[in-house]
Amino acid sequence: MLLLYFAPVVQANPNTPPEIISDAAVVMDAATGTIVFSKNPYMEIPPASMTKLMTMHLAFMEIYAGRASMEELIEPGWESWAVNQLPNSSVMHLGQGQRLSIRELFLGLSVFSGNDASNAIALRFAPSVEDFVAMMNREATALGMNRTRFADPSGYSENNMTTAMDFANFCRIYLEAHPQSLLEFHSILEFNYPMPHNLIDPITSPITRSQRNRNTLLGRVIGVDGLKTGSIPAAGFNIALTAERNETRFIAIIMGAPYESGGDRIRDEDGEMLLNWAFENYRTLRIQSPELLPARIWKGRDNYVNLIWEESLIFTALSERGEDLFWNIEIVDPIIAPISAGTHVGNMTAYDRMGILRNIPVYTAEEIERGGFFKRLIDSIRLFFNWH
Repeated sequence: MLLLYFAPVVQANPNTPPEIISDAAVVMDAATGTIVFSKNPYMEIPPASMTKLMTMHLAFMEIYAGRASMEELIEPGWESWAVNQLPNSSVMHLGQGQRLSIRELFLGLSVFSGNDASNAIALRFAPSVEDFVAMMNREATALGMNRTRFADPSGYSENNMTTAMDFANFCRIYLEAHPQSLLEFHSILEFNYPMPHNLIDPITSPITRSQRNRNTLLGRVIGVDGLKTGSIPAAGFNIALTAERNETRFIAIIMGAPYESGGDRIRDEDGEMLLNWAFENYRTLRIQSPELLPARIWKGRDNYVNLIWEESLIFTALSERGEDLFWNIEIVDPIIAPISAGTHVGNMTAYDRMGILRNIPVYTAEEIERGGFFKRLIDSIRLFFNWH
C-alpha cells in the first residue's frame, strides 16, 4: 500500500505573537504536532535539567517492559548520595542508610530536580552512568532528535545539547507514551523526603526536607500541569511547559532566558505569554469520522473497493473556526480496474460556517485486479449506457 504522510502545516498567525526575551522557543499543538510559534527553533542550547525527562522516559520504558516496577525499593549507592554530587547540584538528599521506591525517585526527579535521583535511576537500569547516557543517546537518535546529544542523566553538564524544536517533538512523544506522568509526577507541587520509612535503621528520626516544584507556573497559569525546568550558566533558564484548556493541549519550550538575577522570572513570563497567546488564537479540532462507504469499481474481479484516508482527522485551526462542522465526500466515478492499493480516488472536504477547513485525500484500501473477459464486457456495456 502506498502511504502518504502530510507534515503539519504552520498556519499564519492571526494576531501578532508576543515578543519574548528568551533566546529560543517553540509552541506546538500536542495532538497534531503543528508549530504555531517559533523563535530560533534550531539554536543549540544545553537543556539543563530538562534532560531529566529523557531519564524518566527511559525508566518508564523499562518499567513497561517488566524489568522493574514503580514500587521496587532501591538502596542508593555512594555515587547517588547527595554529598557526592557536583557543586551547586539540585538534590533530593539521598544518603547512606536509605531505601526508597522508584516512584519516590521519580518524584525526586520531577519535583526536586534531584541530580542524585538521576544517578540512582541511571544505575538501576545500566551498569554505569556512562552506559545509561549511551542509552539516552541511542533513544534520542531513534526518536529523530538529530540535534540532541546527552552527556549525563541530570543535565548538569554544559555538553548536553538540544534545540527547542527537538525538545518539543520529544515532549510530544513523552506525553503520548506517559500521559499519567502529568498527574502522578509533573504537577505535584510539593514533596517531603526522607521520611521515616526511608531509613533502613529507623533508630533516629530523619531530617525531612520539604521542597516545592521548581515549575512555579503550576497552579498559577490556567491548565499548566508540567513539565520541567532547568538552568545552568551555559544554558540560561529553560522550561518545558505543557497546558490543557478546552480539549486543546500545547507544549511550549522556552530556552536561553538570561542567566542572571530575575532570569527565571523572564523565562516564566515568556512561557506564560506564549501559552496564553496560543490558546487565544488556536485550537485542536477533532472531526468525528464520517462513514466512508465502499466505492463502485468497474471491470474488476470485485464490484466494490474499500476506501480510507491516511491523514489524521485531528488538526490545528484558528480559534474562531470549527463551529457547526460538516463535510462532503467526492469520489471519482468511474473507477476502473486494475487499481493499486493507496490510489487517490477522491477527497473529503470539511467545512464550518466560515468556509472550507480542510481537504483530506481519500485512497483505495486494497488492490483490485482486472476482471475476466465477460466481466469487463458487461461492465463496459453498463458504463456506456450510464454515460450516454
